[in-house]
Amino acid sequence: MLKLFKLFTSHVVVRFIIAGGTSAVVDLGLLYVFNSRLGWHYLVSAVLAFIGAFGVSFTLHKFWTFQSHNERTDKQALLYLGTSLFGLSLNTMLMYLFVDYFHIQVLISQFFVGIMVAFSSFFISRNFVFKYKS
Repeated sequence: MLKLFKLFTSHVVVRFIIAGGTSAVVDLGLLYVFNSRLGWHYLVSAVLAFIGAFGVSFTLHKFWTFQSHNERTDKQALLYLGTSLFGLSLNTMLMYLFVDYFHIQVLISQFFVGIMVAFSSFFISRNFVFKYKS
C-alpha cells in the first residue's frame, strides 16, 4: 500500500493537488465556522480562513510538494507570503463578484474561486518561490 502511495505521489502535480486540497479543506472549514456558525461577514471570514490555511499550505508545499529542503525557509516564506497575498487579493475580488453580483452561495463560490487561484499559485510557486527542478 505504501509503495502504491509513493508511486501515485511521485509527480509534483499530484502532490500539489493533495497539499492544496488539504489546505482547501482547512480554508473551507474555517470559512464555514466563521461565516455560518459565528455569523461573521463572508469577506472577513474568507480572509481569516485564508490566514489559517497559509501555514498548512506553506509547510506542505515546501517540504513535500516541491521538496525544497536546502533553501532558506525565511526567504521562501516571504516569497510565498507575497504569492499568497496575491492569491488572497484575487480570491477576495472573485468572491465579491461571485457572491454580490452573481448571487452564488458563499461556500460554492469559495470552492470555484479556490480552484482558479490554485492554478495561478502552482505556476508561481513552482517557478519562483521553490524553484522546483523535476
